[in-house]
Amino acid sequence: MGELEELRVETRVFADARDWGRFHTPKNLAMAVAGEAGELVAEFRWLTPEESMADHLTPEHRQAIESEMADVLIFLVRLGDVLNVDLARAVRTKLAANELRFPPVR
Repeated sequence: MGELEELRVETRVFADARDWGRFHTPKNLAMAVAGEAGELVAEFRWLTPEESMADHLTPEHRQAIESEMADVLIFLVRLGDVLNVDLARAVRTKLAANELRFPPVR
């Protein structure tokens, strides 16, 4: 079992233990992904491009960014689970399509 599959199981167990399944509809989960992505974006608001680079972030700011990234991934993994989407396969399929659309720069 890969790490993404392990996360899928862990997030399902977490949600089931709290009886959140009734709230975890595809619509609600997609909205949660968008909301958490907005919170991630907010962590970068007012930073210059240079200030947003990893080596310029304070430990506190980096932790806040990591937390928001985790929230986005948690809800995305839950959405994939609810819709029975193999996210690893979906990413590989999308990368293959993007390879055709955007050839490497040589």
